[in-house]
Amino acid sequence: MRRLNNVDYRGFIGIPRTLQSGTSDTIEEKPYTDENEIITWHFDHCQGRTVKGVNILNCLYHAQDVSIPVAYEIVHKPILYCDLKSRKEKRKSEVTKNELMRAMLVVCRQNQLVYKYVLTDSWFASNENMRFIKKELDKEFIMAIKDNRTVALSLEDKLSGRFVRVDSLIWEQNEPCLVYVKGLDFPVLLIREVFKNKDDSEGILYLVCSDTDLSYDRIAAIYKKRWKVELFHKSIKSNASLSKSPTKTVRTQSNHFFAAIYAFFKLESFNIKHQLSHFALKNKLYLKALQASFSALQSFRA
Repeated sequence: MRRLNNVDYRGFIGIPRTLQSGTSDTIEEKPYTDENEIITWHFDHCQGRTVKGVNILNCLYHAQDVSIPVAYEIVHKPILYCDLKSRKEKRKSEVTKNELMRAMLVVCRQNQLVYKYVLTDSWFASNENMRFIKKELDKEFIMAIKDNRTVALSLEDKLSGRFVRVDSLIWEQNEPCLVYVKGLDFPVLLIREVFKNKDDSEGILYLVCSDTDLSYDRIAAIYKKRWKVELFHKSIKSNASLSKSPTKTVRTQSNHFFAAIYAFFKLESFNIKHQLSHFALKNKLYLKALQASFSALQSFRA
């Protein structure tokens, strides 16, 4: 597990501690790099196909408008095997992404991070993860779930084995529903959010929350903070040169990925001090570098 223990957090001491911890993963395509156990083929849910690149899981610690990466893991696939259906050599990992996600949360506990909610997408919304967060970590979670998950509408229904799919429920507008997810021994709040996609099609998001004292609006507002993880992924790719690495070995490639994540941390530190976005900070650094280069060129001519 890669921990960011050597990061200087002193600039963040004054931040109020109404905190969220979000976990997610990103794939950076590297189609022209030689394949190894980290640069290999992964299924990209955004594109709906398998792509060649690096798959990185991230744990982002969020407080107000500040986001700090606190743990990450590069997905390794060291096991070679033959796919009987395609008759091609493929790779697989020794551990699952859900196991890596729980290991990152253990790192957060070891580093004594103060937070209340763990936010994830539906990929990490397994019963085992829910029980681990609620029972082992004594934290709360808000997770997206798929519409085919089954729930019981009461304890009696749960004990009798009467479960229904969440997409078959009748909903009252902006009202959470107290349910028992199949396989869990504690109740959760279930809400449904209806939204418009870019193509004007209608989308539905189902969220489960272990904190049964929250309202619909509060659950939706907290979960929106998970979007900070996507902004983090965008920044490390656009501003921290995650993909622009000439390295060839697993060790040097892993070092480059760490450097990109650490560069994001430094940009976030400068953002607090100068109140500039990561893109604006990057442009200012480039401008300073160009000015220094031009000044050196002029001195050579003289």
